[in-house]
Amino acid sequence: MLYRNDRRGNPISQLGYGCMRFSRKGAGIDYDKAQKEILLAIEKGINYFDTAYIYPGSEELLGKVLESNHCRERVSIATKLPQYIIRSAGAVEKTFREELSRLRTDYIDYYLMHMFTDFSEWENLKAFGIEDWIAQKKASGAIRQIGFSYHGDTDMFLRLLDAYDWDFCQIQYNYLDENSQAGRKGLEAAAQRGIPVIIMEPLRGGKLVNLPDKAKKLLADDRKGWSPAELGLRWLWNQPGVTCVLSGMNSTAMIEENTRIASDATPGHFSEADIALTQRICSIIREREKVGCTGCRYCQPCPAGVDIPAIFHRYNLMYIEKKTSGRFGYAQAAAMKKAAGFATRCIGCGKCEKHCPQHIDIRDKLKEADKALRPLPYRIGIAAARKFLLH
Repeated sequence: MLYRNDRRGNPISQLGYGCMRFSRKGAGIDYDKAQKEILLAIEKGINYFDTAYIYPGSEELLGKVLESNHCRERVSIATKLPQYIIRSAGAVEKTFREELSRLRTDYIDYYLMHMFTDFSEWENLKAFGIEDWIAQKKASGAIRQIGFSYHGDTDMFLRLLDAYDWDFCQIQYNYLDENSQAGRKGLEAAAQRGIPVIIMEPLRGGKLVNLPDKAKKLLADDRKGWSPAELGLRWLWNQPGVTCVLSGMNSTAMIEENTRIASDATPGHFSEADIALTQRICSIIREREKVGCTGCRYCQPCPAGVDIPAIFHRYNLMYIEKKTSGRFGYAQAAAMKKAAGFATRCIGCGKCEKHCPQHIDIRDKLKEADKALRPLPYRIGIAAARKFLLH
């Protein structure tokens, strides 16, 4: 296992264990299977375990396994404050104490504000005194390092990076999402500020493993013989700004394969031919796209606040992956902003089209995308969620 350092110089295994996808058994997690996998991961050198308050049974299982096997001090725990349901300072403290109890520990190594999509969410937490609360927890040792996980656009991510003295952050990033959400621009901005970056969804929940047949053949014909998973992981570890890549491993075979790859994947090991291969595979995946948007963001900012790249990205995902992927992702990221950048806000000025290098008929495509992304049931659901979460 290779390691990269956090902000304090502590080594973090460049492969982290994502604890959201433990195998289920009946109504709960298969404890014996998960325990075997966690202990194998530790044996293989993984020392970063990522869970969250809202992952059903995850914190409890991780805490029980680490305590019963006397290996709490061998690993770092990352878990998250569900900021989207927090309504008071008291709720922050209550939630944190519950997490400590579930995890059977008296400190959290890496604590994140979970799933920021908009700067207003940080402002809401500040109104509850979160900065003083963090300072108190860090002074007492209950929290060792503080960060946030992110699912919004690049511009908002850059603004959040400068909003607080963060110890680390976590973003969705892979070779298909290179120019969406925080993207490469966000990754490199964090690195410039000395902020370690944890990567989630490195293989898009398996989507970059289950490639189209044409892409599979292209990869199989390559002389290196990498699997789709290996290509995706190595693409990430080739970048020095990447600190740790999370993988939701739920089999010993996955752990064995991923730790093998993590044992020799260093920044700069990816050749020009390897980069070209990922680009060709991206092109094959994107053959199903509805809009030829590259996420360059030349169309931004929109005078009416429409998040054009986010809309097109999610619209394309409906056809690259499946309809629910695009719709749910859009509801989660774009629609949950305080000022949601829906296509219906478009005033038809055409400013975006003048700057689009791909010469997309943006105004017409926005109407098409909005109709597909927000059918009536989703409109109702989004409206209800916004009323509850953003009131």
